[in-house]
Amino acid sequence: MAPDVEAPLLAASSKPAAAAVASPPRRNKYPFFCAVLASMTSVLMGYNVAVTSGAQIFMAEDLGVSDAQIEVLSGAINIYSLVGALLAGWTSDRLGRRLTIVLTNGFFLAGPLVMSLAGGYAALMAGRFVAGIGVGYALVIAPVYAAEISPASSRGLLSSLPEIFINGGVMLSYVSNFAFSGLPVHLSWRLMFAAGVVPTVFLAAGVLTMPESPRWLAMKGRRGEARVVLDRTSDTPAEAEQRLQEIEDVVAAAGSVAGNGGGGGAWKEVATKPGVRRVLAIVLTLQFFQQASGIDSVVLYGPRVLAAAGVASNTLLLGLNVVFGVAKASSILVAMALTDRVGRRPLLLASTGGMTASLVALGSVFAAFGGARDDAAVAAGAAVAVVVAFVCAFSVGIGPLAWVYSSEILPLRLRGQGAGVGTAMNRVVSGVVTMTFISLYGAITMAGAFYLYAAIAAASFVFIYACLPETRGRSLEDMEELFHTK
Repeated sequence: MAPDVEAPLLAASSKPAAAAVASPPRRNKYPFFCAVLASMTSVLMGYNVAVTSGAQIFMAEDLGVSDAQIEVLSGAINIYSLVGALLAGWTSDRLGRRLTIVLTNGFFLAGPLVMSLAGGYAALMAGRFVAGIGVGYALVIAPVYAAEISPASSRGLLSSLPEIFINGGVMLSYVSNFAFSGLPVHLSWRLMFAAGVVPTVFLAAGVLTMPESPRWLAMKGRRGEARVVLDRTSDTPAEAEQRLQEIEDVVAAAGSVAGNGGGGGAWKEVATKPGVRRVLAIVLTLQFFQQASGIDSVVLYGPRVLAAAGVASNTLLLGLNVVFGVAKASSILVAMALTDRVGRRPLLLASTGGMTASLVALGSVFAAFGGARDDAAVAAGAAVAVVVAFVCAFSVGIGPLAWVYSSEILPLRLRGQGAGVGTAMNRVVSGVVTMTFISLYGAITMAGAFYLYAAIAAASFVFIYACLPETRGRSLEDMEELFHTK
């Protein structure tokens, strides 16, 4: 809710009518409801990616899974998600954003169910593959739907919701790890995976109550339906009319009113239009930096990092993992509150700067204390504090805003498939990071691994400072003027 604007007493008494005119319109709550419901799929995505963080301890004991297998199993979901990410643009442009979200929930039903019933490593990988397809779909469709349903006044906030809910899912997976850790080994990790199955049916049913994206409807030539949705999701009737006109202008320019998707023509523009190439390069580079700075090494291997710092108890390791999850999920609320007030660029710069500093500090903790057991308590305490600072810095900026910025700068005719390519970059880099972390710190030490991540975070700060203009308050269609993609 925007703050009330009160004129000074004298001005109010002399110009009451002017003060009334100056009052901002009330913000529409309906887009918030739609974006929240669509973003609930991201809870399942976060849960399925991170649940192995604690489950791997018990899988190794129950099934005899090795460190090398755990490394592949943990990171493979990100590689598998490429299938979903690359299909999501095509699917959402043809079936619509809403039915694509329903399909995503189907993958999150089947994958964890297979894993919870697995009797060996092959079955675990099969279930991870199915869940990975759902991850790819969720990463593409939730931000696109949130961006397209939102008015400009709240688009940053609503486009942040998928990342907020991903972090909520990560936190819930840590809580699940902790809650089931006291059960018999053969049962504990199975229930950790099974806990993510039940919500999918209810979410899929709830999604069917949402309206379709007005931009997708306009792309398919369904102007009347698009206008109805815009009337329900805009702050004022005038804004609804303006949004519809802007959408139609872009659709007409792209030649996609007939509903053919426009994908081939849009991709040809990458070779012919510098503005389109610039936008796609920004999306790919931003997604690369979001993951290459090592966030998923902490998300998926937090207990290992703390064990290397001197924490010995499994219960304490999993409890501290919950602390990381709470810190990460809480910090993203700051981004949610500030992105439409202070802008994307300041938050991105503060985030990458904070990540660089905290990663240098974490590397220094391991370099200073190494294997000294006499100072294990000091090293563990310092590591916990610095990891909390790192996840907070990530979640206040580049975590959610990489998705917000990518979704809003892509031109409409390229948005579905462009978001899919950006997500593919994100998942490939995440897969490389998570499938090599154990081997990496084994080769260059834990300190060396985090110093490497710090250098990448510093490079991301330079990239954002030099290449990313502010987009706060601009309509999605206005981005085409800013980036010269018309």
